[in-house]
Amino acid sequence: MAAKLKWGILGTGNIARQFCQSVRRCRRGILAAVGSRTAANARHFARTFGIPAAHGSYRQLIADPTVDAVYIALPNSLHCRWTIAALRAGKHVLCEKPLAMDARQARRMFAAAKRRRRLLCEAFMYRSHPLTRAVLQAVRSGAIGRLRLIRTSFCFRTRRIHSNVRFVPNLGGGALMDIGCYCVNLARLLARTEPTAIHAVAKMHPSGVDELIAANLVFPDGLISQFVCSLGVQANNTAYLCGTEGYIEIPIPWKPRRRARFIITQGIVPKMDEAKRAAPPPREVRWVSADRELFALEADDFAAAVLDGRDLPIRPADSLGNMRVLDEIRRQIGLDFD
Repeated sequence: MAAKLKWGILGTGNIARQFCQSVRRCRRGILAAVGSRTAANARHFARTFGIPAAHGSYRQLIADPTVDAVYIALPNSLHCRWTIAALRAGKHVLCEKPLAMDARQARRMFAAAKRRRRLLCEAFMYRSHPLTRAVLQAVRSGAIGRLRLIRTSFCFRTRRIHSNVRFVPNLGGGALMDIGCYCVNLARLLARTEPTAIHAVAKMHPSGVDELIAANLVFPDGLISQFVCSLGVQANNTAYLCGTEGYIEIPIPWKPRRRARFIITQGIVPKMDEAKRAAPPPREVRWVSADRELFALEADDFAAAVLDGRDLPIRPADSLGNMRVLDEIRRQIGLDFD
């Protein structure tokens, strides 16, 4: 029987609940302990998800000898401090996105991981779904010709402002850090390089965070990525990858279901070209199935890196590149967390 990674969960919020719901059914991991700010919260969470140990402080969780790896599900402002603390305690760390408040913190976190010879990975769970790999393969095989334009959105409207960490600047709130980071990550993954120019505009919320952002990223070969993210408007939250010979539509790129799909198609042929080209083929729908839920796929990918020496699903250079782009966008819109 393959070894299993024993998880300690740091935080008991919504994302921690989603993670634990899936990890109970993953192949390479088990839930060993949870830590919260209060013992009562930790005990309630542990009972809900069948976790053996409940700790009434973060410090007690990272000191638990039964824990191999810590899942950081805390507000963005606490990622750096508790990631480094967990690494120093000898734990591997899977930290929710965005990895840190800025690239400077991210560098400190990876330096601590290197010193302690432990693995640190940013948790972009969509990257572990076979849908993402299938789309990458389609683009790189030339299914849409040469990729020239990426258009993505990740938006929702929330009416719960009070006590919502997304609207607290010093906790690292705002649309960019919460959901726009996905759009940046996918663009860089497809481009396989870093942008040479970034242009961003934003509508700010009265709380001081960005409520709506539109941004363009320009890559060295002329590829352009356009994205919109918002906490105050609704959008289709779809990705379009546009090439010289067609385009790919990904209806649900960020949290794909176990059975997911993407569509390869072509646009309308200009009249001037009708004599030279046959009618475009019908839309080709490609289905991709995962045998586990999304967070279970992510947890198993991380476990394979820890236990088997496999590559991390998100490498340090990838996370650092993402943070640098987020830093520049925040600089342009005037959002300073200090």
